Amino acid sequence: MPIQKITSGIIQDGAVVATEIADGTITGAKLTANTLANSVFQTGSVENYIASTGRPLTNRNLIINGAMQIAQRNTSVTGITTGDYRTADRWYFYVSSTGTWTMNVESSAPTNTEFRNSSNVICTTADSSLASTDELAIIQNIEGFNCQGIKKGTSNAESITVSFWVKSSNTGTFICELRDEDNSRQISKTYTINAANTWEKETITFPADTTGAFDNDNNSSLRLFMWLAAGSNFTSGTLNSTAWASSVNTNRVVGQLNLANRVGNYLAITGVQLETGTVATPFEIRPYGTELQLCQRYYEEQSYQGGNMMLTVNQAYSTTATHGSFFYKVKKRAAPAVSASGTTISALNATAGSAGGTIAFAEISEDGTRVSINGASGLVAGNASAVYFSYAKIKMDAEL
Repeated sequence: MPIQKITSGIIQDGAVVATEIADGTITGAKLTANTLANSVFQTGSVENYIASTGRPLTNRNLIINGAMQIAQRNTSVTGITTGDYRTADRWYFYVSSTGTWTMNVESSAPTNTEFRNSSNVICTTADSSLASTDELAIIQNIEGFNCQGIKKGTSNAESITVSFWVKSSNTGTFICELRDEDNSRQISKTYTINAANTWEKETITFPADTTGAFDNDNNSSLRLFMWLAAGSNFTSGTLNSTAWASSVNTNRVVGQLNLANRVGNYLAITGVQLETGTVATPFEIRPYGTELQLCQRYYEEQSYQGGNMMLTVNQAYSTTATHGSFFYKVKKRAAPAVSASGTTISALNATAGSAGGTIAFAEISEDGTRVSINGASGLVAGNASAVYFSYAKIKMDAEL
């Protein structure tokens, strides 16, 4: 039967007795305290949460691996004197003539929080007198494709809020910097560590920038710098802290203490979030598998820790060489550098070939690579062969 209008009465005991609700008759006065509307859409509700931040409930955090959960390369590296990706994925430790360092991922984090890991850097050889060009920082590079929600360079550009937990042996002033790599613009803000060896929560909001849009590509567009030390080339001006401006090195790190001035100095960090808007929302916890895949877009490592574990099935194209295809678990940001370490064995599927040969990668793309074994013997051209690894790793590096 057709649906009919409610034309009279109220809804009571299952009977329809209400008059028709005319346009505009539901007013704020009728939705009093403790009604459905107020109980659902109160402060802190989903509605207000989205409205206050301008962001959805997911995909708010532009930082990857902010909780330091993923460490494909290592969990501890000593003797660091140059910049590289060392431990926690996506975090570049920039060391330029500022002593020697150890970098770790540890099961240490602020109590009563959602965090279990942190990344720390510890000075093992000091540099108490910095040269003008010296630099020391923890950096994350953010891909242009991921920066478009900031709307930088438009009249609707968004503010950016960075929040994180930090602990250090040293109290005093530190610098957090955002740098626009596409337009050579930057802004820096100070934060203060008030108590040594104590986890503190920091929240820093950077104003919007209506000048210079981020490139919509797979290159580095936005860089987050957590400064630890810098020479006079970066500290001798006036800190550029109120508005984005063309990058001037002398104005980037003014006021930063020198964490490299004593052996044993350290800084630990976790819970790093960078999001649009002026509100530091609760840390966005992504499933471990999701976080791992986000990291693997930039770096992937596959380990073969048993004896004679198969890597690929190839085809022999001569008595000494084979080739085949190897595909990554995650499509890379760009064609990666691919390398292998360990023992390789080449053998025919049907007719035994001798062990040995060296592995090579060619025709490398964002999705996969050709794997070749050269210098084997006893192969039959056209026959299948298996490429085995023993206690080895394949590394695919497409980092920014």
